Amino acid sequence: MQVEDMSCSGCESAVESAIDGLSGVSGVRADHESGTVVVDGDPDRSVVAAAIEDAGYTVS
Repeated sequence: MQVEDMSCSGCESAVESAIDGLSGVSGVRADHESGTVVVDGDPDRSVVAAAIEDAGYTVS
């Protein structure tokens, strides 16, 4: 997923924390330099996107 507004490792941690533990998620890696989040498992994409946006970031 492309995620805007991540600018540091703290942002990566915030996004990862928002997603970790959601149903179907077995792992997550955020990279602020590329603006990407990779989610392992089979989660509902809309639920993941909502969690990221609730954390204050924009899914594009």
